[in-house]
Amino acid sequence: MNRPIRVLVAKPGLDGHDRGALIIAQSLRDEGMEVIYTGLRQSPAQIVATAIQEDVDVIGLSCLSGAHKELFPEVTRLLKEQEATDIIVVAGGVIPQTDIPFLLENGVAGVFTSGTSTKETADFIRKAVAEKEGQQ
Repeated sequence: MNRPIRVLVAKPGLDGHDRGALIIAQSLRDEGMEVIYTGLRQSPAQIVATAIQEDVDVIGLSCLSGAHKELFPEVTRLLKEQEATDIIVVAGGVIPQTDIPFLLENGVAGVFTSGTSTKETADFIRKAVAEKEGQQ
């Protein structure tokens, strides 16, 4: 890839806490990625529309409110509906370990919970994008 990886960091739903999302956005930027932050209280439809418009490689979803099992699969469903499944979806926030398999089965490529290093997240994104690019 001859360009920086483009990542959309989004806060779906009514969750009003964005400290973690801002930290990951800054960390990914420091890792050389182009980062777009949507701000708080975005609907899945708004997130998908922005991701397509901005031609991102990855959507990073953050949720602390407990609505991740409803909101994250809705984002992946809308990506399929818009024929934009080439956009990788990763997630983070307060997500119980027991919910991770459900999210992975519903199109989320990786889930990063509290305590995950930002380097680990960036490395995962680089690897996932490289694998996607290799398939095209």
